[in-house]
Amino acid sequence: MNLFNLIRSDIAAKAEWVYGRVTPGTILQTLLTDGTPAMILFRLMEGSQRLKIAPLAMVFNKLNVILGQCIIGRGATFGPGFVLIHSQGVVINTAVRGGSRIRIEHQVTIGAEKGQAPVLGDDIFIGAGAKVVGGVRIGNGVKVGANAVVVQSAPDGATMVGIPAKPVERGERC
Repeated sequence: MNLFNLIRSDIAAKAEWVYGRVTPGTILQTLLTDGTPAMILFRLMEGSQRLKIAPLAMVFNKLNVILGQCIIGRGATFGPGFVLIHSQGVVINTAVRGGSRIRIEHQVTIGAEKGQAPVLGDDIFIGAGAKVVGGVRIGNGVKVGANAVVVQSAPDGATMVGIPAKPVERGERC
């Protein structure tokens, strides 16, 4: 997918997530919300990295720190539909690999430990303040609760909560 289509996919995914539909009006609203500039700067950085234009990638990276108030490593990759609901305080390690339709709230850390970084599947939601650390695999359709600390792999469809995070059954109280 080319850079323009990735950006368009991300913005449409955020409009759908936040407003429940994708229309010209919700696209405009999405462009004016926090987090969206950080998503666009990330894609510009990712595209520059892919084209091996390291100085430009570094500029987009630093702009994201200043304007988006988030740090996303220059080597991190995500599939289409990448959404930063709020970008403030988000930190993503350069070695992170993510699938499609990943939605991230504010103050989230997705970080490496001992040289190993998380790999995220598709259709993932990571709640505010959550941490996903180390060489874990987060399966498809996983939800990570607010402030959870994920240090073990999560199976497809799991809802991970707690410190350390563990999967909970539907309807189970924490």
